[in-house]
Amino acid sequence: METRLNPLEHGAGAFKALFGIGAYLNKSSVEQPLLNLIYFRVSQINGCAFCLDMHSKDLRAEGETEQRLYMVAGWREAIVFTDRERAALAWAEAVTNVTEGHVPTDVYEEALKYFTEKELVDLTLATTTINTYNRFNVAFRVPGGTYKVGQFALH
Repeated sequence: METRLNPLEHGAGAFKALFGIGAYLNKSSVEQPLLNLIYFRVSQINGCAFCLDMHSKDLRAEGETEQRLYMVAGWREAIVFTDRERAALAWAEAVTNVTEGHVPTDVYEEALKYFTEKELVDLTLATTTINTYNRFNVAFRVPGGTYKVGQFALH
């Protein structure tokens, strides 16, 4: 696979705006490991190799286990995820796959059991933002495998 163009190089202004969203989410009451779990799962759905590389490495650096990473795609049948994580994963999948029947009411109601309304807004923003990154990387064929933990750390 050959990279079509470097979106960071040719879209600095667009990415500056996206980095601003990341800075906001870093201050969210939704814990960063959970956000990275969401980023990882959504990137699996979208087939984004760069983001899978990035978020798997970030999760491992935060102490995530190999077992849980291997099981993220099958989280519904795995006993290693908390109810809060399950609600977040269901929400992120529903928001990502919005063309498959919109976001079901039962998914919304379950998410509200574990997240405040503000946190649910933040989860939605996190989900739509990683979808945006995924689409840039997939569209321009940005390869995975070179990410270093902290490479895009916000200062």
